[in-house]
Amino acid sequence: MATDPRALIQEQARELGFDRVRFAAVHGSPGIEHYDRFIEEGRHADMGWMVGGRDKRASPDLLLAGARTAVVLGVSYGWPRPPDPGGLTGKVACYAWGRDYHNLIGKRLTKLRRRLDEAGIDSTWGVDSRPFIERAWAVEAGMGFAGRNCCTIVPGQGSYLFLAVGLLTLDLAPDPRRAGLERHCGACTRCLTACPTNAFLGSGKLDAGRCISWMTIENRGAIDEAMRPSLGRWVFGCDDCQEVCPHNHKPPTPLQADLRPLPGRAWLDLEWVLRTPDSALDKALNGSPLRRCKAWGLKRNAAVVLGNLGDAAARPALHHALTHDHVEVRTHARWALDRI
Repeated sequence: MATDPRALIQEQARELGFDRVRFAAVHGSPGIEHYDRFIEEGRHADMGWMVGGRDKRASPDLLLAGARTAVVLGVSYGWPRPPDPGGLTGKVACYAWGRDYHNLIGKRLTKLRRRLDEAGIDSTWGVDSRPFIERAWAVEAGMGFAGRNCCTIVPGQGSYLFLAVGLLTLDLAPDPRRAGLERHCGACTRCLTACPTNAFLGSGKLDAGRCISWMTIENRGAIDEAMRPSLGRWVFGCDDCQEVCPHNHKPPTPLQADLRPLPGRAWLDLEWVLRTPDSALDKALNGSPLRRCKAWGLKRNAAVVLGNLGDAAARPALHHALTHDHVEVRTHARWALDRI
C-alpha cells in the first residue's frame, strides 16, 4: 500500500472501482457564479434544496473546516442501449438501467473514507447528496470540460459519468487543468438542437423547468400539458443531448459490471407500470433509481408516453389508471385516453 497520501488516495479509489481520480486546490468554490445566476434567473424550477444548499456550495469550509484539497472521482456508467422491444414501452435514461448509483457509489465512498481514516487522513465525501458543485470541481481538476449541454465531457470517453467529490485538510499537489479543453465542442451545437423541449436557453444555459429529466423525475406535480407531446417515449429521464454528442460515439471501456442494464429497465413495460399496485411497484424496483419519482410519478409518466404512442391497445391500462388514488395519475391518464 502506498504511503504518499496522494498515491494512497489514487490507489484506494481505483481499487474500489473509480475510473478517474483528479485533485484540485481549494480556493473558494468553482462554478458558484454560474450557480448563482442559475438560481437568480429562476432556472432551478421548484428545486428549493438548491437554494438552501447554496452557502455550503460556496464555502467548502462549511463542509470540512480547513479544507485545502478537493478530490474528484469519476465512474463511467455508459452501456450500449438494449434493443427497442417496441410495443407499449417507454424509454429510460441510461443512468437508471442498473443499481442506484447513490447507494453503489455511496458505499464505495464510505469504504474509502474508512481506509483514509486508518491512514490518519481527515476527509468528507459525497455523491449528489452533499452540497458540492460536482461538475465545476471536475473541470477545476482537469477531468473534463463543461459541454454546451452542461454535462462534464471527458474527450474520447464521453459524458456518461457519475461524479463524487471529497475534501481533505491536506495540501496536496493539484492536477493541472488541461489547456484547450473548453474548445472541444468547437462549432458543434447538436445537443442544443436535439433537445425536444428547447430547455437550453444558450450554450451551457439550462432551464430545468423545461428539461424532461426534471419533468419526469424531480417534478412532484402535473407535467405541463403543452410539453407532454415533446416527451415522446421518455418515461424516466432523458439522454437526447448526450446521445447526439460526438464524444459519446462509443461506450467507455472497461464497462462497470455493477452498472450493467437489468432486464426490463432500459425499456419499461408501461402496461405493467400502470396495472401494478404502488406498493408492489416499489418493491419490484427496490434498489433502482426508478423509485426516485415515486410509484405515482412513474405512472403519471407512463400515461403521458402511452398518450404519445397513440396505440388503442393501451386503453385498458389507462382506464385502470383512472381508478388510482393520486389525482395526477388520473388526469394524465384521461389526457392520454383523449389523445388515443
